[in-house]
Amino acid sequence: MTLHASAIGLMIVLIAPRHAAMPDIAAPSAAAPPVVTAQAMIPPTGMDDAAKPMPMQTRMQMRFPQPARVGDLIGLPVLDNNAATLGYVQRVVRAAPDRIELIVSYSRWLGWFGRPVAVPIEVVGIEGRQLVSLDMAPAEYAVAPTWQGQDASALPDDATIRIALARN
Repeated sequence: MTLHASAIGLMIVLIAPRHAAMPDIAAPSAAAPPVVTAQAMIPPTGMDDAAKPMPMQTRMQMRFPQPARVGDLIGLPVLDNNAATLGYVQRVVRAAPDRIELIVSYSRWLGWFGRPVAVPIEVVGIEGRQLVSLDMAPAEYAVAPTWQGQDASALPDDATIRIALARN
């Protein structure tokens, strides 16, 4: 008799309309706010400046620049968006009172046998033990003039500068 009553109760639960039996928990109510996903705070690279113009200095400030010792940057590889090596940092110089540049030995052959090219600190970001060229395309490295060193003073290895963060 108990088995028969349980079977009848189960059939009633399965046959009865769902909305009448219990409220739908998964369905959003009219008063519930829409779900909004947060976007990354790091701005996109500046390679599409025509669509979204933003000064390089402003873009760098939005990438949470962190202090870095100049001596730790010497010898680091500079990579493009495809993780190909553009060159290696030879030195860090101050070109003007408010302008710091990385001198990168640019080469098409994995950074070997390269010529020195001045790269503004605002266009790169640090990612572990490598630098990533965020706002300067590889084609710009190829057409950049060879750095001669006029009107620039090398920063000492123990000097501290600020460099933006990069991420994969």
